[in-house]
Amino acid sequence: MSKELKDRIRKTIREQSHIFSGEKIDENHLRHVIRRIIEELSLKEHFKIEEAVSEKITEELVNEFLGLGPLKALLEDKDITEIMVNGPRKVYIEKDGKKILSEVSFENNQHLMYIIQKILAPTRRHVDEMTPFTDVSLPDGSRVNIIIPPLSLHGPVMTIRKFLKEFGSVEDLAAKDTLSGNMADFLVAAIKAKLNIIFSGATGSGKTTTLNILSSYISPDERIITIEDTAELKLNQEHVVTLEAKCGNIEGRGEITIRNLFRNSLRMRPERIILGEIRSSEALDMLQAMCSGHDGSLAVLHASSPQDAISRIETMILISGVHIPMWAIKKQIASSLNLIVQQEQLVDGSRKITHITEVRGLQNEELVLQDLFSYEIEGVQDGKVKGAWKNHGVVPLFFNRFKKKGVELSEEIFN
Repeated sequence: MSKELKDRIRKTIREQSHIFSGEKIDENHLRHVIRRIIEELSLKEHFKIEEAVSEKITEELVNEFLGLGPLKALLEDKDITEIMVNGPRKVYIEKDGKKILSEVSFENNQHLMYIIQKILAPTRRHVDEMTPFTDVSLPDGSRVNIIIPPLSLHGPVMTIRKFLKEFGSVEDLAAKDTLSGNMADFLVAAIKAKLNIIFSGATGSGKTTTLNILSSYISPDERIITIEDTAELKLNQEHVVTLEAKCGNIEGRGEITIRNLFRNSLRMRPERIILGEIRSSEALDMLQAMCSGHDGSLAVLHASSPQDAISRIETMILISGVHIPMWAIKKQIASSLNLIVQQEQLVDGSRKITHITEVRGLQNEELVLQDLFSYEIEGVQDGKVKGAWKNHGVVPLFFNRFKKKGVELSEEIFN
């Protein structure tokens, strides 16, 4: 009964175009309209609807027309970090690092597609049978991936990685035990000293959040250019230029890649370049930019360890179409990249920076990596990972750079 009633009310509201004539729909007015329609239908068709059911339908429809319907409560729950919609009936959430099936559901595929279209409406993106997947960001910075039939066999599928507002400083990361105090001090100093840093990790490990937080320590006097597939970085500085890649049309025309944007950014007098993610041949352009004086570049990379991060960069350069011998690639990496910050989500759901690794140079034509800090796992007890932070007692080769840049950092931090 309630589903059929909702469908009829929804249709009646959409027919009353004056409700949507203004730029913003008045919530109280919409609530009043829905209640009036319920009363009119019950009088006209001689049925009685309980007050609790009426309020539930009213609330659901208000959320649907003004927000994102069934997703509203999940998006407002600060403890939820990810929402995974596997078709209309199964909505999973990640809470405290654990994935569980929620009680939320959509009425059918059409209802879910209506919410998807609401998410896409303010953006330049769309989904249909010809382009059945896309990535967008919500106004709060949360990332959304959408894929629909015929690629998805479960109906429309949507994954929302929420932007975590509670993380505003490196102290917040330390409070969550993502890194130690010494590591926090070192990374802040590394940002201020304009070291070139790769943030590496698997999907969902928190590397983009860490980059976003550390970027807040960039001087407000610097001109920052961010380059992303889907704009999600939220920088606090005033002088920021945000560039976003563009997908091609149905014929594949009009595509603007990360590499196109990166090359153009070098003509925009950047003092910092932040790459949302290195995925392909832009790795070569980034290294060349680092070598040519664009210090302080930051980038995200998917890799399972610092060694894998180096291997991935080498592979991306090899398949870039530019014929460069491997020794030259390794030399370029050694002369441009300073640090790899490796982040992981552990088996108990916690997220930790497991390695801060220096790229020390070449030895016998092989890149030398040296951990400065690491997290040593001792075991799992009562479902919780037990471990300790380790300082490796190594002073990085670039330590004098802190003094040259006027950044105070004691050597004792590495003991």
